[in-house]
Amino acid sequence: MMKICGHRLLIVEDEPLLRITMADALRKEGWAVDVAEDGVKGAALFEQHQHDLVLSDLVMPRLGGIELLKRIKALSPDTTVIIITAHGTVDRAVEAMREGATDFIAKPFSMAQLVVRLSNVCSVRILREQNVRLQAQLEQRYSFSNIIGKSKPMREVFELIRLVADSDASVIVSGESGTGKEMVASAIHFNSPRRAKPYVRVSCASLPESLIESELFGYEKGAFTGASERRIGRFEAASGGTLFLDEIGELPLTFQVKLLRVLQERQIERLGSNRPIDIDVRIVSASVRSLEEEIRRGRFREDLYFRVNTVAIDLPPLRERYEDIPLLAEAFLREFAADRRREIDGFTDDVIEKLETHTWPGNVRELRNVIERAVLFCRGPLVTVDELSPNIRGGTPGLTTDGPTPVVSMQTAVERAEVEAICSALAATQGRRADAAELLGISRKTLWEKIKLLEIAVD
Repeated sequence: MMKICGHRLLIVEDEPLLRITMADALRKEGWAVDVAEDGVKGAALFEQHQHDLVLSDLVMPRLGGIELLKRIKALSPDTTVIIITAHGTVDRAVEAMREGATDFIAKPFSMAQLVVRLSNVCSVRILREQNVRLQAQLEQRYSFSNIIGKSKPMREVFELIRLVADSDASVIVSGESGTGKEMVASAIHFNSPRRAKPYVRVSCASLPESLIESELFGYEKGAFTGASERRIGRFEAASGGTLFLDEIGELPLTFQVKLLRVLQERQIERLGSNRPIDIDVRIVSASVRSLEEEIRRGRFREDLYFRVNTVAIDLPPLRERYEDIPLLAEAFLREFAADRRREIDGFTDDVIEKLETHTWPGNVRELRNVIERAVLFCRGPLVTVDELSPNIRGGTPGLTTDGPTPVVSMQTAVERAEVEAICSALAATQGRRADAAELLGISRKTLWEKIKLLEIAVD
């Protein structure tokens, strides 16, 4: 018997023999089946019973399949609809997919094909529903806006988010790379009275110094060469909402003065204009390193620091919240298993032990990557140690203890050396990319491009 994903199925088909044959075959598979001979009767039956799945012909008298699909989706967006199409109407079936149909099946088909197709569709739906239920349970017990944890440090973070969300207080979020600073900023916005307004993220580290002012404040047509039309900046785009300044410590001192004035006066001026524009924006910032230390070193203005730091939220590294690792791993497992339409029940005990004894220099981001890889390689109902990356299960990736070192391409060797050099420079400069670039003898822009190209884990 097929694994059904609901209790009730509606078949809408104007060919009597096909309608009766499908109904009989699917009833034998455990479905409670209703039938209708055209779209009008099908719509009436659906209004009465709100079926879990609808199997509808595309071309029917009185009301066609696409029109019926639209009515069904208006009443119940989560209902699964599969369209039956004849030769020559595949283009319209594709149109139905754009309108929300889950799949289509072309005539002629056997009942065995139909059963397999419905079984596949329902298996995906079951996985999604299971994932939704699990996420809801995690949210209720151990989560706040998709930030998961039950440890004391994370409970304190959740409480701070709740306290500051209802206010317009400026917040600075600090923590190591990969701890989830952007997720905290997002949680603050989407739990605030500004949630219906824009949430605009600015990566201060990725903006070339020459473009920072135009990106944040906008410009008028003709303000500089290439300014062919007016463009609003990020402050205006975030009007009424929240502006997240990620890695605010990367802003050059010359621009920090201008930003301070904007935050004090609540006004901006586009480049090429002297007309002030009032702004209503909440500021949430993030930094991977201590801004207090940057102030002492003369790299960050103290007055700007006090302006953006009404409330400080410090995220703990994963090595200080080991009791959260099984929760996070389970949540990531369900997410990636659902994405890949896999049924994976969990982890073996030795996997959890390996995860809990790793030092996690990349924090939650590293754990997420490890679980994604494990799901990709997993072939059974449980993730085993064999599916973990070499640095988690023990040993050094790419090296063996009982044979010669594998030969790698020159490009691979160069990339490995670049990754090691960049990571060392970032560690030596406490994550400050401008200093790391100077230490490496490359431009800030080149460093940022290599970080993206080599997929180096930084916030």
